[in-house]
Amino acid sequence: MEYLVLARKFRPQTFEDVAGQEHVVKTLSNAIGKGRVAHAFLFSGPRGVGKTSVARILAKSLNCEKGPTATPCNVCSNCIEITKGTSLDVREIDGASNRGIDEIRELREYIKFAPAAAKYKIYIIDEVHMLTREAFNALLKTLEEPPAHVIFIFATTETHKVPATILSRCQCYDFRRISLVEIAANLGRVAVAEGIEISPTALIWIAEAGDGSMRDGQSIFDQVISYAGMKISDTDVEEILGLVDRKYLFSLSDAVLQRNAGRCLTILEEAYLAGIDMKHFYQMMLKHFRNMLLVKIAADSSSSFDIAPEQIEKLKIQVQGTSRETLQRYLEILIKEEDSFRRSQEARMKLETVIVGLAYLEPIIPLVEIISTIEALEQKIRVGLPVTAVNIEPRLTTAKPIKEIPTNYETEINVADEKNNGNSLLKSNKPTGDLSALGNDLKKFIKKESAILGAKIDSAEILSYANGLLTLGFPKGYLFLENISEKSQKDQLEQIAGSFFQENVTLNIQINENHKVNVSDNNGRSKANNINDIKREAMNHPILQKVLDEFSGAELIEIKPRTDKSR
Repeated sequence: MEYLVLARKFRPQTFEDVAGQEHVVKTLSNAIGKGRVAHAFLFSGPRGVGKTSVARILAKSLNCEKGPTATPCNVCSNCIEITKGTSLDVREIDGASNRGIDEIRELREYIKFAPAAAKYKIYIIDEVHMLTREAFNALLKTLEEPPAHVIFIFATTETHKVPATILSRCQCYDFRRISLVEIAANLGRVAVAEGIEISPTALIWIAEAGDGSMRDGQSIFDQVISYAGMKISDTDVEEILGLVDRKYLFSLSDAVLQRNAGRCLTILEEAYLAGIDMKHFYQMMLKHFRNMLLVKIAADSSSSFDIAPEQIEKLKIQVQGTSRETLQRYLEILIKEEDSFRRSQEARMKLETVIVGLAYLEPIIPLVEIISTIEALEQKIRVGLPVTAVNIEPRLTTAKPIKEIPTNYETEINVADEKNNGNSLLKSNKPTGDLSALGNDLKKFIKKESAILGAKIDSAEILSYANGLLTLGFPKGYLFLENISEKSQKDQLEQIAGSFFQENVTLNIQINENHKVNVSDNNGRSKANNINDIKREAMNHPILQKVLDEFSGAELIEIKPRTDKSR
């Protein structure tokens, strides 16, 4: 008997044997059981994931002598003929070699005839995207309303090349890449059936080389058996798959994380002398740094990323002490340099340049760590304040958010008992006589808290401050005097002033009779008063008010009258 490769010998014969496509298997099984089988199907997905196998199983399920059934018997004449590919009623057509309009016309003539022995005539067209546009158009009418005894099953790896008019006439099923664990498990069953001794680690390596394709994994396993015989060691698998470069990957990434550029160059030299292709090694390195980042982010669920189990533990150890931000930056640089590396004529030198650049990068400290460090320092400063009266410096850290402290007057601090709260509280600010400086500092503070309110009290003057009573004087006829006297505005001013003086403040608003308007120009107004009027007008302008309302952090720094009328 002629030899059958593993991919053919162990091709799934029932829906239960199909690996990694549970969503397709369940839908088709339910459709057969409920008698809701469509007249056209489109199976799409990567190579070697079971599209043609599922098409054959579906054909057997529909034409089995005990069917239609979701579990074909595989012993009746119809099932055996379909398995062998000799059934007259199930035709497999290669779309690449039968892509013209003439072949489709011929197919249309054949489908008129009833099946020879089975219930359905089933046409399986593989690589259907290879058909010409004319062939697709010739198939449209037949595909939409075929005879009751005809079922079409299309398979393709490139769905985007299939016209939308064809897709809309089919039930479409997307086949997924098969996971590393499922491929390894299937290869393990094959090994047991064939009496082959091989370690689980070697099976994982072979499955990883299959890259999500069951057929590729089985073909590689076939090749390994031919190389090593019935007793396969890990070394045999490493040699035939070219996995010797794995040890260089871990050594090189360790040197990068340790910022040892000299060691990096030595490792690259060893890899080059060992005959490793630098461009292939770069792709392996990209995947390795990607795995490092995934393990750092999702250590508990790393197995879902198709990373070999023994690698996961090594990667966890390797990324300890390295921040996620640093690993992400490494990967971003490698991806950015990939295109130029691929086009480079000196792959070795380009790789050395990239790796040395990675090794000399400063590690990135996470923002959360920086903030927590600052908060810890602030806490130490707060706790370390002496329990005595002291003078306030311009920058003082208190238990409350940092505010700008007035600088032109002395301030007294009463420190609370450490047994109560351990924090020092500013109880009162007592000006020593320089009310003008105190007023300027208060206005600056109010402008920082509320730019609009700060502009409204710009013309105010502190008449007195004692025992929490703040008296502000405004010029007679001041534009915003009535507005400031409103309860909401007054309460806001008292609240901000309370934050400034660190105690409850009661606001008293008075008319400052001493603040009179000087009349010196021909229009009866002084130049200074004229500028104040302009400023007040600008403050009330709707556009400015809209800007200040829209941007919460916006501040009104200064209003200057425009002197150049031509602008």
